[in-house]
Amino acid sequence: MSLGLIRQTQFNFWRLAEPRAVIEWQSFYALRPLLKRLPKGDGHPVIVFPGFVSSDSATKPLRNLLTDLGYQTHGWGLGVNVLFGDELEEEMIALVREVAEQSGKKVSLVGWSLGGLYAREVAKVCADQVRSVITLGSPISGKPEHSHAHGLFKVFNGEPTDIDYTRYFQLHQAPPVPTSSIFSHSDGVVAWEGSLQKETDTTESIVVPASHLGMGVNPLVMYLLADRLSQPEDKWAKFKASGFKRLFFKKSKAANLL
Repeated sequence: MSLGLIRQTQFNFWRLAEPRAVIEWQSFYALRPLLKRLPKGDGHPVIVFPGFVSSDSATKPLRNLLTDLGYQTHGWGLGVNVLFGDELEEEMIALVREVAEQSGKKVSLVGWSLGGLYAREVAKVCADQVRSVITLGSPISGKPEHSHAHGLFKVFNGEPTDIDYTRYFQLHQAPPVPTSSIFSHSDGVVAWEGSLQKETDTTESIVVPASHLGMGVNPLVMYLLADRLSQPEDKWAKFKASGFKRLFFKKSKAANLL
């Protein structure tokens, strides 16, 4: 059996195992009092972008936690994430600029699944107003085969245009700000290979045990978010999984797949 076929079989298996996300949601609420003790922020604004066919309601638990940790937290306020176009992109860019101008501070962007892809692209346009980008199980490779949701995305948005294809080839390029890609080898919606990014001085790829549908509430992911967001501005450093952390977090060693 070829390596490609083995990976595809594993990907299909984890898709069937996505209902385990229920356990992650239950764990989030059970550990909520402890999660409030995670590293506190400095009050800078954070915008959270939802995944495909999702909305601010799905990211509310995450945003509430970040608010408790001391951040000015914002949803994207654009309804259900289904249709993509120039107008939506302009609204996301306008949101980032508005929040940055009103707060007088750079904004951190957090995106779950497709929302992470949007966050990266928005950060490329207004990098001077973005502090960092963190993606959760996001299909940043630009390769359709890395996402089980790509077919449904085409149903709503139609076949890609020539311009879309050109852009797909650039999606893997990280924005010019500190960028963390958090993903799982057992993600059943976005293949882990699709969330890898090239390692540079301002990029990192962190592996965590999680499902795709539970990524936005997984307690281990919440720990990573708090750790990444609490870093002082202009003093970003890559995550180090030392000591007991090595049991839960791994730095990706699969850069050769890019």
